[in-house]
Amino acid sequence: MKSATLPPVRIEPDFREEVEQALQPGETLTSLVEAAVRAEVTRRKEQSEFVRRGLAAIARSEAAGDWIAAEDVIAKLEAKVAAARQRRQS
Repeated sequence: MKSATLPPVRIEPDFREEVEQALQPGETLTSLVEAAVRAEVTRRKEQSEFVRRGLAAIARSEAAGDWIAAEDVIAKLEAKVAAARQRRQS
């Protein structure tokens, strides 16, 4: 497959200077931009997969009837916090 280029991005001269100062020895601006874009694409894929798995888990729990309402979980956590605060004051 033939390589392609990303569209040029206009930035303020001050920011370009800042970016160039952040380059590691031997690193080019192009390699930094490519690494940043690759990392962001990977992060977005992982985030989408995380959300997809979470929604599937919610659907399975609701279908099975074995889920716990968020309000119940929060109430239990608040009770634990209150008990810990009371122990701390005693």
